[in-house]
Formats: sequence, structure tokens, C-alpha cells
Amino acid sequence: MASFFDRAAIITDGDLLTTDASPGKQPPSSVPNLWRLSTVHRVEELKSVVRMGPIWAAGILVITGSSQLGTFSLQQASTMDRRVAPHLSSFQIPAGSMTVFTLLPMVITLFVYDRALVPLARRYTGLDRGISFLHRMGIGFTIAVTASFVSGFVERHRREAAAAGGTTEAGTAPLSAYWLVPQYALHGIAEAFTSVGHLEFMYDQAPESMRSTATALFWLSISLGSYVSTLLITVVHQWSAGPDGSNWLPDNINHGKLDYFYWVVTLLQVMNLVYYLICARRYTFKPVQHHKAEEGEGKSTVELQENV
Repeated sequence: MASFFDRAAIITDGDLLTTDASPGKQPPSSVPNLWRLSTVHRVEELKSVVRMGPIWAAGILVITGSSQLGTFSLQQASTMDRRVAPHLSSFQIPAGSMTVFTLLPMVITLFVYDRALVPLARRYTGLDRGISFLHRMGIGFTIAVTASFVSGFVERHRREAAAAGGTTEAGTAPLSAYWLVPQYALHGIAEAFTSVGHLEFMYDQAPESMRSTATALFWLSISLGSYVSTLLITVVHQWSAGPDGSNWLPDNINHGKLDYFYWVVTLLQVMNLVYYLICARRYTFKPVQHHKAEEGEGKSTVELQENV
């Protein structure tokens, strides 16, 4: 792959254009045809972005898993008892406000990570940021798998509660919406590790002239994760369709198999985690220059550090 891109900087026939000589000016000279020839610097920049591609792609399925918080988890909450204090007040938490149980754990995780985990990890790794971007993302990927796995069991319990309470046909479940807090919280914790680590990785490892492009690629992965979620739902609808028109994801989720869908997402995320671990192990960090002044001589030296 690297040698393929190197060809763009090798001069071949037709890569140079000859300028016409004119009276009183210098003789004809050759200038590069920028449509056919590139500088070594630009080639190396492109190779840096391509090298980040596999790690970038691994973040797509994580967003696919967390996208369910705004769709099926929201639908689950709308069928459950959302009273803040069932025996004291009739006030209900709006189903759309359940995302507060994602945001709060995410903010708390970021605070604890920066104030406690980073200083502790710095003692063992010697890195200013505590752990590398790839380790941080790997932890987030693992927590995201756990979140989807737990979601499946919570949904099964919710559906069994609806059957036991005789509310299957009504599309409700006599179960507190607080049962959904674990999956919301786990997704929030996972995002604190994954999204922040992913964005920092893209920004740090991209060439300086392409950091805005790398940031745009991060947001593109979020968009693609949502599209993949839509595609996955469509595929599951068609694949699980029965002769009577039933499927895993009907309008009344009490009649469906939403837990199976969560476990399909879990399986995909496990495969994605394995893929990520392989890519992370093979990834080579961009060397970082460190200028050090030599004592007593007034000279400076440059060291290259690859572990960031």
C-alpha cells in the first residue's frame, strides 16, 4: 500500500511541463504537472490519513449501538412506569428525558478520568495523558458491548413483566423505567472513553495541514453509525418477518423480540472489537519530535517518540 502511494512522487514521462521561452526572459524550464506529480510531503500526509482508516472505521458500529438509545430504548421507556417516586408522587419523567441517565454518567466519568485515572495511570505508563488513545478507545468499545448485552436482558425482563401483568396487548409494562438506567449509564460511560479517545486520536495522528479533515472524518463516522443502525433495522425487519406478518420489531414491542435485536447488535460489536484489537495492535503511531537542550553546550537535539 505504501509503495503504491509513493509512485505519485516519482517523476515519469509526462509529469513535467516545459514552459516556452520568450525574449528577454530565461530559457525554457520544466515545471511539475500537479495533476500527475505530487511532493513527497503530500504523499506522506495522505499515507498518514489512510493509515488511520481502519481505526476510524471501528468507531462506526459503536455509534450504531448507542443510536438505539434514541429509538428502541425510548420506545421501551414509553411503555414503562416512569414515575419519579411511585409511592409519593404521580409526576412522570418524559421518555425523551431518560437520556439524562446517559449524560450524567458521561460527565462524571470524564471528571473522574481526568482527575483520578490519568494521574494514576501516568505513574505506570509515563504518558502525559495516562493511557494512549487506542487503549482508551478499547476500554470504551468493551463497555459498549456490555451495554448492548445488558439491554437485551432488561428488555426480556420488561416483556415478561408485561406478560405477567396482563398488559401485553395494551403495549405497556408494569415495571419501573429505572430498569433502563444501567443500559443508559453504560452507554454514557462508553462514550466518555470512545468518542473522546476517537476524536483525540484523529486530531493528533493527522498531519497538521489535514486536522480539520480528520475532525470531519470523526463526525462522518457518527453519521455512518446512524445510517448503519437504520440499515440493520431494515435487514432485521425483512429477515425476521413471519408468514403472519410478525417480526422482531413490531409497533407493539410486547409482541416482538427486541432482546434478540440487542443481542445481534452485541454480536456485531464483539466482532468489531476483535477487528479493532487487530488494527490497534498493528497500528504505528506518528513519531513526535521532542527538542532537548544539552546542558553546558547550548545545543539542542531532537528525539523521535512513537509511543503517544
